[in-house]
Amino acid sequence: MYKREISLLRRTAPVLATVFFLGACTFMDEALLPSLTGESASSAQTQAAASAAAPQATAQAQTPRAAPAAPGGAPSLFGSSNFEAPGVTNAQPSGTHVGQKIEELRGDLARLQSRMSEHNGQLQGQRAAARQSANAYHSLVGDVNSRLQVGTTPGNPELVAEWNQAQVELNKVGESISVLNALSNEAASTSALAAFLLESTRATFELRGAVEEDHRQLAILEDEVNKTVVVVDRLLNELSEDVARTQNYFTAERSNLTAMQVAIDNGEYIGGSLASRAYGVPAPPPTGGAAALVGQRQPLVVIRFADPNVQYEQALFSVVNRALERRPNAGFDLVAITPNTGSPAQISLATTKSRRNAENVLRSLTSMGLPADRVTLSATSSAQAQGNEVHVYVR
Repeated sequence: MYKREISLLRRTAPVLATVFFLGACTFMDEALLPSLTGESASSAQTQAAASAAAPQATAQAQTPRAAPAAPGGAPSLFGSSNFEAPGVTNAQPSGTHVGQKIEELRGDLARLQSRMSEHNGQLQGQRAAARQSANAYHSLVGDVNSRLQVGTTPGNPELVAEWNQAQVELNKVGESISVLNALSNEAASTSALAAFLLESTRATFELRGAVEEDHRQLAILEDEVNKTVVVVDRLLNELSEDVARTQNYFTAERSNLTAMQVAIDNGEYIGGSLASRAYGVPAPPPTGGAAALVGQRQPLVVIRFADPNVQYEQALFSVVNRALERRPNAGFDLVAITPNTGSPAQISLATTKSRRNAENVLRSLTSMGLPADRVTLSATSSAQAQGNEVHVYVR
């Protein structure tokens, strides 16, 4: 009888295992695959998890949830950090010599934090003033550019007045650089004092004659000094970044203003400053001087000064800009060419006039933002020239 039961169990065990396996597959199919009746897998998962989570509902309901982050906890915008002092905890003096030393350190920390608050106030004031000046500057520049884009009269006095006001606003931004530099030096001194105060606080732990209350107050004071050191260092780092960023902004916009002055003189927009592009290392000047290029190479552009007032800036800017787009390491050679005809006196006068024209072209290129070290200037005479000319060669 006993053997018969064992044999029966052996025959039924695979059947039961298969039933359990098929039941598990059915559960997995219903949970992971969409139902043929249109019920989504997510709803099937929800129903399957509902019964499993029911016993835990009461326990989860009793568990407190974390409060959502307050709006004030969001990170501040870049360049708008406000550096606040952590404060100094007041405590009753213990009456010991170490307690008196703690009171002195606490007073030093209060003065240090007051000094840091002054730095922060000056920084926020300079930032607000710089933003206001930059907004006014870009408003004026945008108005001038919009009028130049559609064209206006050369040397329009209204645009000249707006350009002058834009220069005033930009100079206000430039003046803040020296103020920020001075403030950075003061913050560096404050940072050194904070580091010294931290070392003094830690050294006070080694003094003899202290009670337990003294060491408790010293631990609190050390934490507050540590927090102050961190805030002062962050203030100093942002000051350094503000100085570098403002210097780069001021240099770039001053170059843009100079290029805009050329556009106002012509009455039309010529483009952004060439100083804003990235340059490579220019090739060395040709052997024998730039005058040796005449007749040997094709010039990039030829400017003929047949009239007293030749408008060449727009065309010159366009060809130079395209050349720099193709070759960022390009250099330029200006050659003033005079006709080799007439008496020696006439040739001398013509050479002087032609060289003056080439200097004006060089001045125009630098006004457009092209670095002066990428341009060479020379003069020569040619029998093929019909009048005073300036040839521009690219190298």
